[in-house]
Amino acid sequence: MSLKNNILDLRKRKEKAQLGGGEKAIQKQVAMGKLTARERILAIVDEDSFCEYDLFVEHQGREFGMDKKVLQGDGVVIGTGTIYGEPICIYAQDFTVAGGSLGLMHARKITKIMDHALKLRVPLIGINDSGGARIQEGVDSLAGYGEIFFRNTLASGVIPQLSVILGPCAGGAVYSPALTDFVFVVNNISKMFITGPGVIKSVLGEEISMEELGGAKVHSEINGNAHFYAETENECFEQIKKLVTFIPWSCDKKAKSFPAKPPKPEYKIEEVVPEDPTIPYDIRDCIKCIADDSDFFEIQKDFAGNIVIGFGRINGETIGFVANQPLVLAGVLDCDSSDKAARFIRFCDAFNIPILTLEDMPGYLPGVDQEHAGVIRHGAKVLYAYSEATVPKITVIIRKAYGGGYIAMNSRHLRADFMYALPTAEIAVMGPQGAANIIFRKEIAGAEDPEAMRVEKVQEYKDKFANPYVAASKGYIDSVIEPEEIRKVLIHSFEVSKGKVASMPKKKHGIPPF
Repeated sequence: MSLKNNILDLRKRKEKAQLGGGEKAIQKQVAMGKLTARERILAIVDEDSFCEYDLFVEHQGREFGMDKKVLQGDGVVIGTGTIYGEPICIYAQDFTVAGGSLGLMHARKITKIMDHALKLRVPLIGINDSGGARIQEGVDSLAGYGEIFFRNTLASGVIPQLSVILGPCAGGAVYSPALTDFVFVVNNISKMFITGPGVIKSVLGEEISMEELGGAKVHSEINGNAHFYAETENECFEQIKKLVTFIPWSCDKKAKSFPAKPPKPEYKIEEVVPEDPTIPYDIRDCIKCIADDSDFFEIQKDFAGNIVIGFGRINGETIGFVANQPLVLAGVLDCDSSDKAARFIRFCDAFNIPILTLEDMPGYLPGVDQEHAGVIRHGAKVLYAYSEATVPKITVIIRKAYGGGYIAMNSRHLRADFMYALPTAEIAVMGPQGAANIIFRKEIAGAEDPEAMRVEKVQEYKDKFANPYVAASKGYIDSVIEPEEIRKVLIHSFEVSKGKVASMPKKKHGIPPF
């Protein structure tokens, strides 16, 4: 065969392989409001940057008639490309081919690109759209998942791993996304669950829809498995592309610097924080008073709203923000918010991203429900994450910092590098009202006017304890600053912290309160 004919033959083979499950299957995919596997990849990477591998891989199943079936590419597309000129590794399961089911060669394609990502020290993006394990291949399918999970764990903390759920992701398949750093879901498209509605009905006799069981809103609002929620696939891809501008390509690097921009003039922290300490406010507005161009990229926005986490820049450098949200439960720490904050802190520490903590909270959430849910164990995760982190760590106390919450939110005692407080800060074992009622209960009960005495004693407690100057006098606070000074002070603090070196005791690894 001539070279020309060989080339023509190659083109035909490629064209056929790239059709996946064929025109009818593709039309069905489109009818569900979904893009094809290759369309998804091309929407994420830079134009003309995608290079595909293993296009002609064939499945190895021989039982139950599988030897007579041709599964193009074995239902998954893998390759490399660039985002904003920087290399990444990516794979996308192709639902048009055997429902994107995972067999031995399908898994080997995924693990090949995972190995490349780890070896090349570049981010890995996985697009999940699969009916799960290929039953006809038996234990080979289960082995394939195990190999993927193992690599997810090896790569954890070395390269960023992003999972995009754009279809079903069921059974054992859900654990790969759970092991990665960020999970993206899309409304009416993403479905993620351990057992499907049919199994639940047969076991428990309960009728439940896939959306109720494991739809995008369930994972972004209720259980916190998802970090980013979008209404459309294209919105999701824009979220991915924005996220990667804030993070480094591996643990060996730092995030890319950008030209510094001042916050937008409409954001002034002295106007955001109310004078009355009992009035709530949106802590995100405080972040926008500090961040370059008032640009804050929030993570897990719809889950555990009493804590706010996300990325912004200060003087052009990526910063991880952790902030109590007075608008929700007064900003207390509970089981979910503790998990949310601790995981984010560990990500920032693993990838050399300095952490800024904005504190305004009355402590841990009390109550039987929280105690039974394990608030002690969950709350300890925040203590562990902050204590373990060796990146630059700075805290600004905006208002309340009471009890164990004061310690947990990156206090000096957990080795914060710099601690600042506004004049409005209240630092104490508990709130002035409760403290006065305990300390001065005899004086209040015996007074002619108990209410007037209570007011007097509350003010006495505030003057003696619930202010930033007592902590500052002991060196626990480095400086009490005016609101308009915050950004200037933080720029200086992060700049001088760039060369920070922190040593930890030699050990194999710690044992966090999982």
